[in-house]
Amino acid sequence: MNLNNEAMKSLSITGPYKGHTGYDHHVREFTRELVRQDVAVQLLEFGEWSTPKLTTEQQGTRLDSLHRPVDADVRLHFVMPPQVEIAQNQRNINFTMFEADRIPTDWLQHNLRHDRVIVPTESSRQAWINSGYPEERIRLCPLGVDAELFQQQVQPLPLKDDCGRPVADYLTRVLNISELTPRKNLLGLLRTWIQATSKSDDAILIIKINCLWRRWLLKFFLDVKLMERQIGKSRKDAAPVLFLINRRLSDAEMPRLYATATHYWSMSFGEGWDLCMMEAGAAGLHLIAPEHSAYATYLNSDLADMIPCRAVPAKFRWAYGLHKFFQGANWWQPDEDAAAQYIRRAITKGGIKRNGATQAHLAKHFTWQKATEKLIEVLELTEYNAKTLKNH
Repeated sequence: MNLNNEAMKSLSITGPYKGHTGYDHHVREFTRELVRQDVAVQLLEFGEWSTPKLTTEQQGTRLDSLHRPVDADVRLHFVMPPQVEIAQNQRNINFTMFEADRIPTDWLQHNLRHDRVIVPTESSRQAWINSGYPEERIRLCPLGVDAELFQQQVQPLPLKDDCGRPVADYLTRVLNISELTPRKNLLGLLRTWIQATSKSDDAILIIKINCLWRRWLLKFFLDVKLMERQIGKSRKDAAPVLFLINRRLSDAEMPRLYATATHYWSMSFGEGWDLCMMEAGAAGLHLIAPEHSAYATYLNSDLADMIPCRAVPAKFRWAYGLHKFFQGANWWQPDEDAAAQYIRRAITKGGIKRNGATQAHLAKHFTWQKATEKLIEVLELTEYNAKTLKNH
């Protein structure tokens, strides 16, 4: 709703858009849709966010042409709060998110210097409020999914397991896509898979890992070895696991990865959104998701297998500095026994038909068009309030 009868015509955006991360992806999608909705956009790359970068061709629409200044009253920053470089003579709004029940103290101090904060979920909104951020200065705007892209029929990627067997030959094919961080709980995911499956099962787990630091990867696989000794069972005694490490795929190539799978599964401790889970749902995969944080925004027990969770302190011993973001916060631990039951059921059923109900739900309620319309509404309201205060 445009309260001042003057639609937003221009917007300055700062954020990453040339890389592989979720932030890069939603900056690209919001920008494309803003242009489609006749908003003049200046897009400035926040280059410190991610490496390596997508090629210009992999980025799809050529966004580099949008670097020219526009006459905009608002600068929208798609970065973490301490990374906002305040633009003079503009309203500065930070679109961000967090994956626990409260935000870092320095985030709060930075956001208090900004005019508004936009977050995509009620979970993130509560994290800001729990940390002392004024409720009246925070707004909600969901992210979206390109439903048409992921619903189309595509050829699966020609993946093979470590023994050379085509992945497509397996009846049940479970996919997870994660950055290698403690929050993604890949150790818990592997532990659950190993305990729930046997090598006679006609099933495979595909884990696509993005990891910038070789030492993190080495630490992870050392932890896997230790976990196997602790539970008395190793991967060789379970259904196979295929790791795709730093396999870079463009936005247009991602549907082929989802087409390789029948299920998508997360054991994450907390999510700001999880675009991959939403894309998997749009592709028709059967979803297995923790019942916490962002997942509660777009999923429920009618649309996915929801894993019960409990709040626990967000503590971990590695990842070299990331722990400081979560000091004093809780996140949510998925029940591994319940998750194992869902995995067993998936294998017993022997694959599954495409999940049309979840596809339809996401296509109806969570398109990038709808997300961008909501974003414009929030930004127009911010401009209206600013002008009203100035005039009084």
